[in-house]
This record gives sequence, C-alpha cells and structure tokens, in this order.
Amino acid sequence: MPDNSDSKTGARFGAAARERYVKVILFICAAFSIFAVLLILLYIVKESSSSIRTMGFQNIFLSSKWNPNVTDPTAGSYGLLGFLSATIITTVGGLLIGGPLAVGTAVFIDQVAPLRVGAAMSRSIELLAGVPSVVIGWFGLTLLVPFIARVTGTSGFGMFAAMLVLAVMVIPTVTTLSVEALRALPRELKEGSLALGATRWQTVRRTLLPAARRGVLVAVILGMGRAIGETMAVQMVLGNARQITWSLFQPTSTLTSSIVTNMGESSGIFRSALYAQGLMLLLLSMMLILAVRFVGRTRKAKR
Repeated sequence: MPDNSDSKTGARFGAAARERYVKVILFICAAFSIFAVLLILLYIVKESSSSIRTMGFQNIFLSSKWNPNVTDPTAGSYGLLGFLSATIITTVGGLLIGGPLAVGTAVFIDQVAPLRVGAAMSRSIELLAGVPSVVIGWFGLTLLVPFIARVTGTSGFGMFAAMLVLAVMVIPTVTTLSVEALRALPRELKEGSLALGATRWQTVRRTLLPAARRGVLVAVILGMGRAIGETMAVQMVLGNARQITWSLFQPTSTLTSSIVTNMGESSGIFRSALYAQGLMLLLLSMMLILAVRFVGRTRKAKR
C-alpha cells in the first residue's frame, strides 16, 4: 500500500497555515475597528478642547445658558446642559411609551399569537425597523404635529412629539430582542408553571418575564441607544428653539438637533462648542454600552 503520511502531514501544515492567515485577517479587522473608534474619540476631543479651554469646563458642561455670538464667539455663551436635559427627557419619555408596547408585542408574538400570526407580526416589525428615520420624522411633521396642535392649542412642536416619534423608532429594536430573550428560556419553565395550575397570563407575568428580565433590560438599553442618537426625526418635530423648557408642548432642542441646526453657520469657538455636544453624546453612548456589558455579566454570574 502506498505511504500517504507525507501528504497527510502537508495537508495538516496547510490547514494550520490557512488558520493562521484567517486569525491574522480577523485580528486586523478587529484592530481597525478599535482604531476607528479611538480616532473618532480623539478627533472630537481635539475639536472640542478649544471651547473648553476658552470658556471653561463649567461654562460648557454645567451651564444651561446658550447664546452664541457669531461675530465674536468668545463673547457668547455655550452651555449645553439645557440640550442635555431635553435629550434625556425625550429619550426616557420615548422609552416609557415605546418600551411597554414593545415588550407587550414580544409577549404576544412569542406566547399568545398563533404561529402564522406571530411570524407575520415579526416580519412587520422588521419592516418597521427598515423605515428610514427621516420618513418617520416626515410623518410626524405632517400628521402628528398638526394633531397635537389641534388638541393642545399649541404649535404642536416639542418634546411630546419627539417622544412619540422615538417610541415608534425603539419598538422594533426592543421587540425583536425581547422575543429572542423569551425564546431563549428553557421550555421547562413554562411547562412547570402550567402544570402547577397557573394560567397563561400568570405564567407570563410571574415566571417568563422575571426569568427573561435581563435580556429585556438589555433590549431596552439598546433601544435607548437608538433613541439618544436620533437626529433627523427628532429635529423635524422638536421645533429647534434655543430655549430651555420643562413643558412637553413648547419647542426646544436636543444635542443632536442643535448640532445639525447650527453646524453650517458655526466657526471658531462656536463650532468647537458643537463638538463638545458631540463629545457629550459619545460619552452617553459609552455609558449605555457599559450598562449593557454590566447587565450581561450579571446575567451570566447568576446562571
């Protein structure tokens, strides 16, 4: 019989070499992603540093006075606390409206709806996720804002309209991830609860949702990440007024809408202050990512 040991050894070495090449390529891709994030962070820090040095950290990040001066930028006020508060209020409000709807939809798809109906709803949610944000903002501007104006007697622009728009935008993310969290639960949980005499609603409320709460929480946090960085849809219904207001029906601005509105006419310290707003958004996004990581580690530790 012919000796095939040399050919087998050569095949093993060839497979090992290909594996090393694949590892090197994957490492380069991962390193490029990390490098890109660091480059963006360094660029934003560099561009925002001049406004922080000139106006002071307190006047930028701890002040709510916003009064840019185009002719003499150093004489203006560039506090972003008001925009930050509007960003947080609209984001949290959108989640308070859209989060329960999304979780309820996920429960219906996974536990209540027939198989075909659940599949059809899942496809519809996926289609909603693919709708461009500017289209949702346009519907909000042409339909939602006039309706709010008729009901409340105001202009219709404001944080309430932005909350409703953001609620629509976070529903696909939260629903899809919540469905996956429910489907990842052991089948024995549901069967054991029903065997003990619990109704389907009691099983969902007292067994399945508590068991999947970590996954649902991650879904809500990721939905918040989608909402907090939204720009065009929010800008179209918010009114973009340079004022701080606690009323849900008065025009105001968020960090994203302020950047988009003012970037074209800005220069010098004014432009640097807008980069400081971008830095604040980036820090908020990083905080959300850390929150997701913390929730994921807590979930694994409890297992």
